[in-house]
Amino acid sequence: MLDSQFDIAIVGAGMAGLSCAQSLHQAGYKVVVIDKSRGLGGRMATRRLHGTHADHGVCYLKPKSAQFQALLNWLVDRKVIRVWTDTIHELNSHGQIQPSERQAPCYAAANGITAIAKFLSLGLTLRLNHRVERIEARDGWRLHCESGEMVSASAIVIAIPAPQAAMICESVDQAFVEQLKAVEYSPCISTIAVYPSERQAEVEQLGYKAIVCPSDPDLGWIGIDSTKQLNPVQPAIVVQSNARFAVQHLEDSDLEQVGKRLLNRAAEVTEQWLTHPEVAQVHRWRYAFPAEPVTNKYLAANISYPLVCTGDWCGGNRVENAFEAGLATANYVNQQLSDRGLPERFWLQL
Repeated sequence: MLDSQFDIAIVGAGMAGLSCAQSLHQAGYKVVVIDKSRGLGGRMATRRLHGTHADHGVCYLKPKSAQFQALLNWLVDRKVIRVWTDTIHELNSHGQIQPSERQAPCYAAANGITAIAKFLSLGLTLRLNHRVERIEARDGWRLHCESGEMVSASAIVIAIPAPQAAMICESVDQAFVEQLKAVEYSPCISTIAVYPSERQAEVEQLGYKAIVCPSDPDLGWIGIDSTKQLNPVQPAIVVQSNARFAVQHLEDSDLEQVGKRLLNRAAEVTEQWLTHPEVAQVHRWRYAFPAEPVTNKYLAANISYPLVCTGDWCGGNRVENAFEAGLATANYVNQQLSDRGLPERFWLQL
């Protein structure tokens, strides 16, 4: 029988949830991570198809803070990630592809960015494919899952997009819920396309690995994702829309046609053969980027038992912000429950 009694329950297995969970776990708390998906990572997502894979959410990691750089260095040492490129190209307003003026190491995982989440989850108790429908305060917290399972905890951390967190907290504190509902998101649509191995030689001659498209009416990103792999045998391309295109087509019933439109537009600005993949899939990211992140690293409800919401919408909208928010949340929860002294660099102890 599955254990249902924990010190801390964390809803969400993205970067914020996992960094928070691992920090609290290392401090000695009994922690469970619950996620509605079958896999880990949230937007650090890898789609496996047609014998290869591609990152269709977060494309790469580029650190700004020393703390996040230290985490990436640690992951590099353990061969989880490596420097993918130091140059992201840009599609300018004249339709020209040029290298960005600013060069900096961009990190990726050869086996897919989900590998980072899998590594950060080591030693944690996980409940995947479990959707939390609601929570109630009763001598601590009870989390009611769609499956009928109930989990009890002294504290809850909800590390998912704020609108989704608001639905879980609906019956707890209306003022707190209104704060969560006020966080707005921009959507994104991603197309993952795989091409015949005969195209691999052409990919190697392209001269770029990724293109950001700030001025395009439809596109946000074109990534030659297979270049992240150590020995790619066939091209895998990820094309992501900008927010305006996604808003227009988010509810379209025929996502396949939406994906084709993105591929066709990418072909217009790069290579015509992009219009003819062997296989293609489309993913709709309803909560892709927080439009106006909150300033704080977390939001805490003013109620008897610790309830904290956090994510990449706290302090920014990048994976790095999610990591820092997770650590800050762990420190807050630790202070609320007891002071066990969290390790400052928990990842070195994995």
